[in-house]
Amino acid sequence: MTELAEITDKKWDAVVIGTGMGGATLGYALAQAGWNVLFCEKGKSSLTGTQASRGAYAETYFTRPATAQTKHHEILRQAGRYFEEVQDLSYSKPRRFIPFIGSGTGGSSALYGMALERFFPADFTPRRHYPNAGDSTLPDSWPIAYSDLAPYYEIAEALYGVRGGADPLKEIQQLNHREAAPPFTPAAQELADFFLRKGLHPYRLPLACAQLLDCRGCQGYLCARNCKNDSGRICLLPALNNYHAKLLDECEVLKLETHDSVVTHVVCRWRGSELRISGRSIILAAGALATPALLFKSASPEWPEGLANESGWVGKNLMRHYVDLYAVFSKLKQPISANQKEWGCNDFYLTGGEKLGSVQSFGVMPPAATIVESMQQDLRDGTGKWAGVAFGLIKPLIRPAISRLFSRTLVFASVMEDLPYLDNHISLDANAGLAIRYLISEHEATRISTFRRRLKAAFSPYQFLLLKQAENNQRLAHVCGTCRFGLNPRNSVLDANNKAHGLANLYVVDGSFFPSSGGTNPALTIAANALRVAAHLTGNAASKMCQTVQQ
Repeated sequence: MTELAEITDKKWDAVVIGTGMGGATLGYALAQAGWNVLFCEKGKSSLTGTQASRGAYAETYFTRPATAQTKHHEILRQAGRYFEEVQDLSYSKPRRFIPFIGSGTGGSSALYGMALERFFPADFTPRRHYPNAGDSTLPDSWPIAYSDLAPYYEIAEALYGVRGGADPLKEIQQLNHREAAPPFTPAAQELADFFLRKGLHPYRLPLACAQLLDCRGCQGYLCARNCKNDSGRICLLPALNNYHAKLLDECEVLKLETHDSVVTHVVCRWRGSELRISGRSIILAAGALATPALLFKSASPEWPEGLANESGWVGKNLMRHYVDLYAVFSKLKQPISANQKEWGCNDFYLTGGEKLGSVQSFGVMPPAATIVESMQQDLRDGTGKWAGVAFGLIKPLIRPAISRLFSRTLVFASVMEDLPYLDNHISLDANAGLAIRYLISEHEATRISTFRRRLKAAFSPYQFLLLKQAENNQRLAHVCGTCRFGLNPRNSVLDANNKAHGLANLYVVDGSFFPSSGGTNPALTIAANALRVAAHLTGNAASKMCQTVQQ
């Protein structure tokens, strides 16, 4: 039997589309339970360590920002990066960009800074914290409670080897932090002590990292030393090596075919052939951009507005977090080395009637040349061609200035919750390419200003440089919300178990399912929910899954 026939003639127990935190974690749990699992991944595999670029930003190998015209697609593929343009229709003149997200084994977790934090219990009852949210579709509550997810948070923390400190502001702590992380670097310790003296509550961020000596953090690029605990290394590789699972990388899923209320086939292109693959359960985990796009591409007479889109909410409620960077000048005279995220602070998460978000050390910044090229592209997009040309004349002076700046500063990121609105959405353009529309409401703009004002006071009297990124749609930090789950099929796409309304065997487990974005990194919540859905599908209790992880 040929390899193609082996794939297409078999009815898989589960076909998992995407290998990020949702897809790989769920697929691994299903494989452990004895299911035959086929993983379909659009990007390249980096599991062997020989098929992808590691240890450096993709931008190291080219100067101008990546676009369709600059022909950097193969470099981005090798680096585990998304390589297709997205059109931004938010402005009078459409803009095109390639988002900085993952595409390859591990998805965006292969690029992440490894911070794995639980949401707060308050995140599961979001509407009560935003009484003036206007026309936001923010629900009163998620269809599950924090207590429903808590045991799976615990399993996910153990599975991904999370280690770090306890957040003094969390009543319920992450329980499975392993041995202590290394001590803070001098600059991080200086700022942490400063926050403590102000009555704030910095804590060691929980990181999914093996903490090898001289770890570089590898934020934004593939890890060269296999100490990053991403979903490819932690879940996908063990599933392939130890259980009945198979991976098709560089496999583009074209559409899903249905009959009555069942997804019958996954139609994909792999190694030059178009395949029709069948499975008892179809798990969609391609990311909150690609997942709704695939549902639109799967429109049929049964589903004329897109598969699973009877509510009309597929692709709606796009959220991406508002992220700013603060380069804080240390009082230390020595150069600063900050490869990893080190500490976070949640004093601004929910306090004094305001719900804003978290602040955390950012880790290593991209190379100065990459930052300068991005600045020039932002000028071209926002001001016009000639502003970009003028900036180009002074680029030789700016690059060394940027390098000196980040050698003397410790960079922090503020991560603020953004609210869902129907007008902010994913769609397909005239050529079936991916398009977004995302505008910041007056309510959200006020919250951004409030958070900046609060952080300015927190860092004072330290000097700092605020790098405003919150308004920039090209900074799609944590995309979510585009196929939300809920109890009412009229205003949600999925039910409480992440099964698509009106379909018997289609599940979505990437960040698309979020009905609100929270104010911290979403990866752990995606992984925990994937384990919860796996328990639903297999009938395994959380306690049994936990025993398996410990073994």
